[in-house]
Amino acid sequence: MHENRVFTQRKNRVLLQHAGNLWRWWDLKIKNYDIYNKIIMIPLYTDKNFNLAKPTDKLPFKCEYCGKIFYTLKKYIIYELKNKRGRIRFCSYSCCIKLRVGEPILKKCLICEKQIQIQPSQLKKSKSGNNFCSKSCAAIYNNNHKTHGIRRSKLEIWIEEKLTVLYPNLKIIYNNKEIINSELDIYIPSFKLAFELNGIFHYEPIFGADKLDKIQNNDEIKFQACLEKKIEFVLIDVSSQKYFKEKTSEKFLNIITNLINKKQQII
Repeated sequence: MHENRVFTQRKNRVLLQHAGNLWRWWDLKIKNYDIYNKIIMIPLYTDKNFNLAKPTDKLPFKCEYCGKIFYTLKKYIIYELKNKRGRIRFCSYSCCIKLRVGEPILKKCLICEKQIQIQPSQLKKSKSGNNFCSKSCAAIYNNNHKTHGIRRSKLEIWIEEKLTVLYPNLKIIYNNKEIINSELDIYIPSFKLAFELNGIFHYEPIFGADKLDKIQNNDEIKFQACLEKKIEFVLIDVSSQKYFKEKTSEKFLNIITNLINKKQQII
């Protein structure tokens, strides 16, 4: 019997401690959301109504944010008047949040120009100062303006090294995204000539059918963009090369050099 009583006492102490922690957490939460130094309540009852009301009677208040009328028990009002916790200011938790973060601001998506509502706190978080309606629009912008982390194959790096040696006076741009708002592997501005090296990922569903559809759709967009800008677009299929070797890479280099040489002869 003594052991059961001791166990019950310990259990009660733990429960009281847990309840106290929750209460302190709620107090801290209210203080964080209280953006003004003084607590404001908008009562819609008179002193006479308050004096005649019982502790369990509800009295009306006006929400600070939306102006909606809501009701609160008198005993909670008495507690609030004594402790001033700021718990009878809003009709709902959402109104409390809206007043804290501010009114949404109308902005245009930088990519699709769709109108979007953005909270002031979100504007402060934006490092670039640009606004997007979705993650896909943000990804399009980030991919087109990426300055680091560009993935390049060993073949592309090797071809760049060879072309730099073969044509030291020819301006050749590699992996640029500003010309057609999409990446071109090799672009020669003086000839308006672009080369794209497509590996196996452009022809087989290595990462699934959906991923393949996106890659092929992006390839078609590149082709159409080059047509609009009157850029000669040369697609080189390098999917036959499973592993990088200089011997198997020479045929791809020859395709590029032959076209460059022809363009130089014409000029």
